[in-house]
Amino acid sequence: MNIKDIIKIDFLILLPVLVLLVLGILFIYSSGITSAGIQVSREYIRQIIWASVGLIITIAIALINYRKFYNFSLYIYLASLVPLMYTFITSRAAQAARWLRIGSFGIQASEFVKITVIILLARYLADTERNNDSFSRFIVSCLIVILPMSIVIAQPDLGTSLVYIAILVTMIFAAGVSMRYVAFLGLIFILSAVFLVLPLWQSHILRRPVPFLTVLTNPGILLIVILFLVLIITIALFGYIKFKKKYFYWIAYASVIFVISLGVSYAGRAVLRNYQLMRLIVFLDPNVDPRGAGWNIIQSITAIGAGGLTGRGYLQGTQSHYRFLPEQSTDFIFSIYSEEAGFLGGLVVFALYLLINFRLLIIMKTTTDTFAKYICAGLAGMFSFHFIINVGMTMGIMPITGLPLMFMSYGGSSVFTGMAGICLALSIYIRRYNR
Repeated sequence: MNIKDIIKIDFLILLPVLVLLVLGILFIYSSGITSAGIQVSREYIRQIIWASVGLIITIAIALINYRKFYNFSLYIYLASLVPLMYTFITSRAAQAARWLRIGSFGIQASEFVKITVIILLARYLADTERNNDSFSRFIVSCLIVILPMSIVIAQPDLGTSLVYIAILVTMIFAAGVSMRYVAFLGLIFILSAVFLVLPLWQSHILRRPVPFLTVLTNPGILLIVILFLVLIITIALFGYIKFKKKYFYWIAYASVIFVISLGVSYAGRAVLRNYQLMRLIVFLDPNVDPRGAGWNIIQSITAIGAGGLTGRGYLQGTQSHYRFLPEQSTDFIFSIYSEEAGFLGGLVVFALYLLINFRLLIIMKTTTDTFAKYICAGLAGMFSFHFIINVGMTMGIMPITGLPLMFMSYGGSSVFTGMAGICLALSIYIRRYNR
């Protein structure tokens, strides 16, 4: 550790983080005030403590060579799975399985696992950089991510589990894994979402049966279709091995995507709870349940729209102060912010996140260490996905998933995870020309 390294810190990535933390504290404070001007929440005090501690730890760890995490990446990864498994095994109550309780404080173990997954996956991709077998790199990368992701989605926590997919896709793309495997994951993700949503659309919005959608809801018919597709895959693989014709390969490729997507969508309906399925339904049409599951989206869109170009002014918002918007200091912090800061204020937040990701790309381009390069890729995927999904759901263009807006939303786990990612980026920047 060299104190002189402090002057080498990339302040262009640290500055937007600090601004976002300050904005978060200001609007968490605003969200805790009623229309009568009474402060009913002290969440902002905790957020100040978490942000301050997180900043101190970030600067301290940034001075430590990030390469030290390389040798211990597997152990860090396995150790991070212990609290994740513990919270899942010891509690099955709604949402309780996501938290490790220490007195009045709760730690969301799945948040920290994002960083350990990035570190281990970065090591594996760096170690196999000269491996020309994209398929083996793709499979092992998936296994590294699927283990914690499966635990998280079984809790069930759909939003957090999707972050792991974003991290995986971003990192294998940066590592030069064949685009057909990247596309494979992307198509499975899209088709699984479509197959999951279609039966909900049929039953709650269309309100009449659609014959071909029976395959998605009837286990017997679904099994027959999957077995038929497996037969096609077997024949296509035999044809590819026997005759070396590319079209056999692509037939098998497409069939595997459909088989996995059908299976994932059916499992999703079995695993996800009713309130999570309702979030998908009201994403399609909030007016299906305007005073229930659709209430959050409607009030969020109202708050953002009420902000106009320049906003109502700090502490002048109505949606938050009249308590119309639930979870306003966490999931919907951007709604509160946009009502009081307006469209122009929203552009500032967009610009700050864009600057963070731009600096991560610059570090990726300049570093001479592939391990560091892939860490930055994973961080960029994590930060971008959190931003796109959280801001998108407040605008009604993404389903509500419960993902926080990193650095702004209330919550120690989210703040510490975001700051852990930034401290890795800062450490890499300081040593970007070292081998």
